[in-house]
Amino acid sequence: MSQQLSVIGTGVIGNGWIARALAQGWDVVAFDPAPGAEARTREFVASAWHSLTRAGLAEGADPERLTFVDSLETAVEGADLIQENVPERLELKREILAAIDAAAAPEAIIGSSTSGFKPSDLQRDCANAPGRVIVAHPFNPVYLLPLVELVGGEATVAAQTERAQALYQALAMRPLVVKREIEGHIADRLMEALWREALHLVNDGVATTEEIDAAVVYGCGLRWSLMGTFLTFHLAGGDAGMRHMLEQFGPALKLPWTKLEAPELTDELIDKVVDGCEHQAAGRSVAELDRRRDDFLVELLGLVQKYWPEAEGLEGRI
Repeated sequence: MSQQLSVIGTGVIGNGWIARALAQGWDVVAFDPAPGAEARTREFVASAWHSLTRAGLAEGADPERLTFVDSLETAVEGADLIQENVPERLELKREILAAIDAAAAPEAIIGSSTSGFKPSDLQRDCANAPGRVIVAHPFNPVYLLPLVELVGGEATVAAQTERAQALYQALAMRPLVVKREIEGHIADRLMEALWREALHLVNDGVATTEEIDAAVVYGCGLRWSLMGTFLTFHLAGGDAGMRHMLEQFGPALKLPWTKLEAPELTDELIDKVVDGCEHQAAGRSVAELDRRRDDFLVELLGLVQKYWPEAEGLEGRI
């Protein structure tokens, strides 16, 4: 029996969910009242299908399994999983999630793509089954990157989190269940810290946007794509591992190497960042850069999956 994803809001993230679900052989029902939304979504899926085909389609994968409807209530009928992707405004999300909760079957899981809000705040106006309203935060492009951060709120019970985990795994994602609510979850807090430091380096005239990106692309980013932060530093300690690394380099954490508070976004800094990015783009459109990124990710995922924990027989690891 096929599974159904219902998508409310079809911007970049919503369309990414749609393309992923279609590639996994799901039925997808979408609702977005914006003029031209359906045409933009179908164009998005057609563009993404090139990369999804290279990555490998599930049995039954077909862009024609997408249906657009003209109301939120119709969209959530029969859904196994509902994904909300409206703009990042708390009051708007609460309103939409409450409407979804009122209309959806009580067993349906409702995921919010929010990058920062806590699920308890999102659940607050839901009167039907608030516990099944969870954070399900993906990463762009959603149709290729497998991580989804799952965060339950005050009303969420373990069975609801487990059902959500199984549903996202059925979408070929790697769910990361966050133990405790916190603004920004895990990955965005890490990216935000790096982003703030990068802005300071540009603002202080230490480096250009191109030079900062090169530091990641040709250095730490290559290691992070396989090992992340902690295991990379574990290796930095030599045979003694992390303990020796902390003994040797730990004192440097007290040195003023970083400035976690973001710099003021002055017109001068904005111009530096924008000009730097335009230089890096070198006249290529965002669509061209999207395709280049996707081609790279398809090849990279084909490589790193050979080194993921399950490939080493380490089952039950993230």
